[in-house]
Amino acid sequence: SNREDDETQHPVSITKPFYLGETEVTQEQYQKVMGKNPSEFKGPQNPVETVSWADAVEFCRKLSAMPAEKTAGHVYRLPTEAEWEYACRAGTTTAYSFGDDASRLGDYGWFEGNSDSKTHPVGEKKPNGWGLYDMHGSVLEWCQDWPGAYPSGSATDPTGATSGSVRVSRGGSWKLIARYCRSAIRAWSTPEDRYDILGFRVLRSSIK
Repeated sequence: SNREDDETQHPVSITKPFYLGETEVTQEQYQKVMGKNPSEFKGPQNPVETVSWADAVEFCRKLSAMPAEKTAGHVYRLPTEAEWEYACRAGTTTAYSFGDDASRLGDYGWFEGNSDSKTHPVGEKKPNGWGLYDMHGSVLEWCQDWPGAYPSGSATDPTGATSGSVRVSRGGSWKLIARYCRSAIRAWSTPEDRYDILGFRVLRSSIK
C-alpha cells in the first residue's frame, strides 16, 4: 500500500453544504482581487502560486467583501482538509478519484511525469466525478486546518487541530511523483511559506 502513517482511514460526515472552486484560483483572478501576481510561472489562466497561507486567507476576505459577492450573500474561505478530500474523492474510496491505477494520472493532472517542470493552465485535464479540475497534481492547495492526527473513529465536520505552527496543503503538485498526488496525501508548510508548487482554491458558503 502507498498509504502514509498519518492517513488513518476513518469515516467523516460533512453536514454543511458548500461549493468548491471548479479550478484552482488563477493568476488572473488573484490579480483582480489582490492587485498583484506573485507567481513564478506567469500565465493568466495558470494557477496562482508562491502565495502564503495568509495571502490565500486575505484573498478570501477581500473577495467576500466585494459588493456583488456581499449582495449575493456569498462568503469565501479556504476549505477544511476534510471538505477538500470529500470534494476530491467525489464519492470514491480509491487512491485517486478515478481509481487505483496511477498510470491514468496523466489524464487527470499535471505531476512530475508530464508537467515539464512547470504549471499549466487550469482545467485542461479531465475533471473528477463532480466536475472539479486539477485536484490531483498542478499545485498543492492550502487548507484552513492546522494538521492533527486523524481520529480512529468517525468524525463530523472536522476542522483539524485547535492550534499549531503549520497549515495543511493537499492534492500534490507538478513537481511530485504520482503517489504524492493521491486523494489522501497530506502535506503542510508554515503559514508564511511561499513556494512555486503551492496555491489554493476557494470554498464558497452561502449565508442567505
